[in-house]
Amino acid sequence: MPIPHPSLRDAQTRRIAAIRRTLIIGAVAAAAVLSLAAVTGGLPVLSAVSISSSTAHAPQTSTRARSADFGQVSPSPEARHIADWIADSRDNASADFIIVDKRDAKAYVFDAEARLRGASPVLLGFALGDDSVPGIVARPIAEVRPEERTTPAGRFIAERGRNLKGDDVVWVDYEAAVSMHRVRATKPSERRLERLATPTVEDNRISYGCINVPVAFYEAYVRPTVATRHAIVYVLPDLKPVQQVFNSYDVTAVRRQASNRARGDMLSKR
Repeated sequence: MPIPHPSLRDAQTRRIAAIRRTLIIGAVAAAAVLSLAAVTGGLPVLSAVSISSSTAHAPQTSTRARSADFGQVSPSPEARHIADWIADSRDNASADFIIVDKRDAKAYVFDAEARLRGASPVLLGFALGDDSVPGIVARPIAEVRPEERTTPAGRFIAERGRNLKGDDVVWVDYEAAVSMHRVRATKPSERRLERLATPTVEDNRISYGCINVPVAFYEAYVRPTVATRHAIVYVLPDLKPVQQVFNSYDVTAVRRQASNRARGDMLSKR
């Protein structure tokens, strides 16, 4: 839950959000693309784009796996798993995508062909957890308890937006008021810049749920990724199994099984 957007909790914005939800539901039902006019006051300026759900993807029939290219970066096994699955299943639907690895406190920005553009440490919600508390967006920020300050896991369609100060952000889960934005060192006691700079992940939990990234990383990779087109954000879980959240599969194992079946079919025909 982003600290700098208290306006999301007032009555006017909730009414606008309700109208927006209705438009999105209608657009998805009609298999059409929703296009909204740019507005200010903390609302998104790029509408959600309907993209097929990850649950619709099955392993490709080819015996050759399609993997993500991390270059010289060494990701966690979970991040590697989900990136390879996205590349192989094409769950990103030809869109650029961002993976946020909560357990490792890292973000990875990829192009549509699953080639890494950039990676960076991030700051996350204070509490471990993979779901936002229902109705939390309507509550005053002072009433949000520490254990409720979670960054939700899942597959989200990124949206550009602006806060009341005019700063641009990337909405990850708009309905829960969770965004990805430049780190703001407005409270020196929180030491957000120092937390990003340390090699440990234990001190990267500080926000109300939003994903804070270094300014340079936001400008070089995050902002361009959503500047003119839609993108997908995959937030990996803290507690739930990755495969449960995304309905993903082990690319290497599936390809090995397919190869073995093909080899068996060839032998049976001899």
